[in-house]
Amino acid sequence: MTALPKIGRPATSALAALGITTLEAAAALGEKQLLAQHGIGPRAVSILRDALAGQGKDLKP
Repeated sequence: MTALPKIGRPATSALAALGITTLEAAAALGEKQLLAQHGIGPRAVSILRDALAGQGKDLKP
């Protein structure tokens, strides 16, 4: 399991409130569900997408 990249405190807090502490768990949620969370914006999703791409993975739509 991979730790979350630095995506900012609001986004990290929003993910923690959902019980998400790894990059893989965030990827499983998908882009639409991530963006629907208060505190998670396009910049955080872009950082997550880039981190996943570095592992040869992609973010669900």
